[in-house]
Amino acid sequence: MVKQKTIQSEVTLNGVGLHTGQMVTMTLKPAPVNNGFTFVRVDLEGHPIIEADANYVVNTQRGTNLEKKGVKIQTTEHVLAAFVGCDLDNVIIELNASEPPIMDGSSKYFVEAVEKAGIVEQDAEREEYIVKEVISFVDEQTGSEIIVMPSDSYQVTAMVDFGTKVLGTQNATLKSMSDFKAEISEARTFSFLHELEALLANGLIKGGDLNNAIVYVDKEISPETMGHLKKAFGKDEITVKPNGVLDNLTLHYPNEAARHKLLDVIGDLALIGTRIRGKVIANKPGHSVNTNFAKKLSKIIRNEKRNQVPSYDLHAEPLMDVNKIMSLLPHRPPFLLVDKILEMSDKHVVGLKNVTMNEPFFVGHFPGAPVMPGVLICEAMAQSGGILILSTVPDPENYLTFFMKMDNVKFKNKVFPGDTLVFKLELITPIRRGICHMQGYAYANGKLVAEAELMAQISKITNN
Repeated sequence: MVKQKTIQSEVTLNGVGLHTGQMVTMTLKPAPVNNGFTFVRVDLEGHPIIEADANYVVNTQRGTNLEKKGVKIQTTEHVLAAFVGCDLDNVIIELNASEPPIMDGSSKYFVEAVEKAGIVEQDAEREEYIVKEVISFVDEQTGSEIIVMPSDSYQVTAMVDFGTKVLGTQNATLKSMSDFKAEISEARTFSFLHELEALLANGLIKGGDLNNAIVYVDKEISPETMGHLKKAFGKDEITVKPNGVLDNLTLHYPNEAARHKLLDVIGDLALIGTRIRGKVIANKPGHSVNTNFAKKLSKIIRNEKRNQVPSYDLHAEPLMDVNKIMSLLPHRPPFLLVDKILEMSDKHVVGLKNVTMNEPFFVGHFPGAPVMPGVLICEAMAQSGGILILSTVPDPENYLTFFMKMDNVKFKNKVFPGDTLVFKLELITPIRRGICHMQGYAYANGKLVAEAELMAQISKITNN
């Protein structure tokens, strides 16, 4: 398994926002495991946090824009693409404005910032979604389509067709994320002249100039438009090169537009929140279809994770039987709610409980239609986790385990007499100072019945 990664130290970039025209300072900071990519608006009271999550996408006009509780982050795709291209999992992005600096319109400077900060491995495994079948999303209005298919690695292909003489059909492929810096990171954002006129008229791209956006001239420039361009870009003269691009820029690649569209796909799909092992093929991609596909895939991943029932041989000899469990846990019947431990490592534990009609709680819950109380399902999960934490001390009989908190508790299905409950708990953070922070799942009848984030602490028994 691959370890999660973050940056080693803080690094700061300064620049102008493409659409706001505001000067912005962006500071990248190391983040803890399982943090993902999070934006922090340090210019606002309380320093609100906006996670890089596809479900927060509210607008895709000329960029991918997020909003959470009224707080906005604009044009997220270039910096997120750089993080994925640099093989990062966790970064905090502090901003004193609503959007990262546009820099030269590519991911180049963000990649350089990451390299300057350094990259470190973290003490947690990277979560990866392995694609097993073709998943697709089609935008019926535009004809844009994105599919992902099984592959041994994360690969991306972008196919674009702009239907103009100056810029027709282009393709770009990235077979390995390790090649992102060399092949994709320097590909700059672009616009067509007819789009530029509308953007200028609507007060957008206030921070744009001829150094951070390629402008393809797909129509004759009128004297009036030329005047607007000179004023907007602060230039005395603007001309069109033979290749149809406004002057002051030289293309890095003949297919730079397709490479930048591929860069956008990588940045937008970072909003899924899980690394993908599969080949993405994007036909006429754009921020709208990219983020809608990200929403669809993140929902699929979330549902599969919740409903994926671990497969265990329930009849095999357990790692611990009830007698061994009682040598670790201080609980005793009727409050001992774990019968077997099937698996255990330094990071996870799998427990089992056979639910019988003889359980004392069925006497009152509910006599005519017995259902196992949800709080006891959580208690059983916690007891399984207690075995994991007590296994880290040489004298577990001298310790007690106490709940500290339960978060995000959800009950999905009922548990009845005759059911076999399987509990799987995984560490969210390493055990430190006797504190165990776990994500727990309970399964029965091939379904997820409950889940919760649990925190417990062991405390040594005193004679007082």
